[in-house]
Amino acid sequence: MKARDALESVIRSWHRLEVERGGPGVVEFDCAPPPPGLPPVPAAADRLEVYRRLAALAPRVEAADEPYLTARLHADLAFLGHRLGERPALDDYVRATQGCPATGWPAEYVTARGELARAELDRLGIGWDTGTDDALRALEGPLDAAAASQLIRAAAVELEPRVRKAVGTEAPYELTVQSVDVDEYWAYWLDGAGSRVRLRLNPRNARFTRVGVRQFALHEVLGHGMQCAAFAHRCAAEDVPWVRLLSVHGPTQVLLEGLAQALPLFIVPEDDVLAARVRLDHYLQLVRSELHIAINSGASVAACAAHARARVPYWTERHIADLLADRGADPRLRSYLWAYPAGFDWFVRLAEADGTVITEVLHAAYRDPLTPEGLRRLWPDGPPVGGPGPPVRLREPDVPRGAADPA
Repeated sequence: MKARDALESVIRSWHRLEVERGGPGVVEFDCAPPPPGLPPVPAAADRLEVYRRLAALAPRVEAADEPYLTARLHADLAFLGHRLGERPALDDYVRATQGCPATGWPAEYVTARGELARAELDRLGIGWDTGTDDALRALEGPLDAAAASQLIRAAAVELEPRVRKAVGTEAPYELTVQSVDVDEYWAYWLDGAGSRVRLRLNPRNARFTRVGVRQFALHEVLGHGMQCAAFAHRCAAEDVPWVRLLSVHGPTQVLLEGLAQALPLFIVPEDDVLAARVRLDHYLQLVRSELHIAINSGASVAACAAHARARVPYWTERHIADLLADRGADPRLRSYLWAYPAGFDWFVRLAEADGTVITEVLHAAYRDPLTPEGLRRLWPDGPPVGGPGPPVRLREPDVPRGAADPA
């Protein structure tokens, strides 16, 4: 058995274990063609068995001399080690899992991107205050949740020819849309296998608008869905060298989340309202990156919350609390959520670059699940994935006079 296949077998048994424990699995999209006549891989006995099996594969994976296999194995070991109780430093953990540093962006850069987003909003007649998000959603055209599924499908059908032309794929996909009510941070989640793509909508967190359904048709269906189906289409035609099981803790997530978030800038740049939403989301992800680093670097909750309120006046206390807990305490999200700002910023900068490199990157991005190093090789003059640093330093909030000593 090849090193890739052996690693995939361990990952499948780990996935079955996690699902049977009642939690999320570790495979989000299965790009491998199903082996004919073979039974499913049985679940591993426990997480420690999985860890030992992964560690035992290290010599074979290293000998295979395939950088992606090595990167994926290191990601699996780091993530599972964290699940078993290790507490690696954030930068070490993100480098091992997402394949890029958690360096962050200078405060001045984040501020400048915020000014750009506010200028876009100002052109639409929207101010920067506690009502910004509500005003933008009103302009985007609020929708009843019951209509969202059909409208997302319609938007995907409308925009699909543009995306296919931009990324150079003819891979087919079959879309299923489901509505679920779960106590998770996400509003939309996509997974699947082969050409079968499943989009789940979580009305608990999702607020639907006419512009929003175009954004998420691009992000989830034509971004994640068609991209993963394109990987699977290639896997069915040839024996690829990379692991064909995609996981959010792995080193391809920067590509997947970065391109999906920035895709409207490449496909519908003439849509002023959607462009404003994307520019705003880019700024918000940079602010989240500041908090991601801060809460993992010993900053107090009070300092992080004060910084968040200063950066984004309409964020609620609940949103800030969930944001900090996700990034500071959850091994999966502590890794995965860094992919959003790291990938988003890189692809926003790509959208502002020369058209030749844009075409090369977009075509490659629908052929191979690129790592951050793969992105760097495609665009050597591009920005560093994960930021150039240094990140903002948070100041402890002032304690009001007369406040009781917490001790």
